[in-house]
Order: sequence, then structure tokens, then C-alpha cells
Amino acid sequence: MSYAAPMLELRVADALALLGEIATRHEPAALASSFGAEDMVLIDLIARHAVPVGVFTLDTGRLPGETYALIEQTREQYSLPLDIYSPERAPLEVYVRANGINAFYHGVELRQACCAIRKTEPLRRALAGKRAWITGLRRAQSSTRSTVAIEEFDSVHGLPKFNPLVDWTDAEVWSYIRSHGVPYNRLHDRGYPSIGCAPCTRAIEPGEDIRAGRWWWENSEHKECGLHRRPLDIAIRIEGTGIRA
Repeated sequence: MSYAAPMLELRVADALALLGEIATRHEPAALASSFGAEDMVLIDLIARHAVPVGVFTLDTGRLPGETYALIEQTREQYSLPLDIYSPERAPLEVYVRANGINAFYHGVELRQACCAIRKTEPLRRALAGKRAWITGLRRAQSSTRSTVAIEEFDSVHGLPKFNPLVDWTDAEVWSYIRSHGVPYNRLHDRGYPSIGCAPCTRAIEPGEDIRAGRWWWENSEHKECGLHRRPLDIAIRIEGTGIRA
């Protein structure tokens, strides 16, 4: 198997080795996928190499049509079982009744409450019974993720959290996608490097941070939904060193 650059070949080998280690040492483990570019790389690696870890996603009910289309395309192309978790109906109805359908535009607390109902609580259910979870987090994604480690301890859910692509560059992610025919969200072609819920995501301008289009009306230090908010995750392993905290 050949890759566009030797560095990418090493990146892929390291990611596969880590995925295999997770599957062996932390069964059952699962990838939390939002179907962003990084998650599609991980899905392709898992499917292509038959790595025995699950894949789940959180359907907030407000995702773009392009994301739903990609979910179905992924099902068809990889024949992978995808576990889909949705918000609990009762708290969502209470929130909307009290605050309005788009209340998240009116303050950080309202936005975080919406994320808690649509994302954080479904994540809790998705991780129940798991011994580890995997994400596509990369340091280059934003200032709030600049200290992400390859292995962390998720103190909220009480289990290890792994980020196999933590030090991949944007170019490496897209080189892998293009050279392997990996499906991706077509919003990426329209200036959306980071994609969440439709009303909370916009295209970015040239030179903007790649997550500038997420909750663009807020200050950058608030731009996490609660799934990966730091410092709740404690660094355990620094990639390339074998060092554990």
C-alpha cells in the first residue's frame, strides 16, 4: 500500500497501531463520529482493517442535510453498524417551550443548555458500558484544542479517551481522504471546515480559524459544546514518547 508522502504513511501506521491497542486493551470501545473529515478517516481505517471497535453518532435533530446524506452514504459504502443516539424528548420540549427553538443565539448559557440536551446527555448514554472512546480531535483544529493529548482520561465519564489523529495536519487528513476515496461532507467544499448543527455553523472567510464558523457569535474560549470541554480531560500519554502521566 502506498501513500502520498512517507510522513502520512507513518501517521497511518501509528493510528492503526493505536486503534488495535484500544480494541485489545479496552473492549468494548467506540468511535464517537460527527462525520467530519477526521472522523471519516478513522471510519475508513476501522472498516478497511476490520478493527473491532464500534461507531456511534449523536443525531441532535438539527444537523445539516448534507450530514444526514453522509451518514447514509457511510452505511452503504462500509457496511458498518452505526449506533445513533438522539435527545430525550421531554427535556428538549421543556427547553424549547421555555426559551424558543433558536434560544442558543441569545446567550452562552442558553446555547450550552441546548448542547447539554442534544449532545452531552446522549453521549452519556452512548458511552454507558464502554471501556474507552475514540475521537477525531486534532490540536490544529482550534485554540481550545491546542493541548489535546493522544490519550486522556475522561473524568466525567470515568474512562480513557483516545485521539489517534491528534497531531495530523489538515493536509494529511485530506491527502488520506482523496487517496483512499473516503466519502466526506460536501459542505467542506463550500467553506465549512468544521460542521456541527445547521443553525450553529457557517462557512468561514479566508484566514479565519477553522472553527470560526462554529457558534460564531460567541468568544473563542466558549467554543466547545461540552463533549470535549477542557480541562475535564487529563493527559495520559504524549504521542511519540511512550510517556504516561
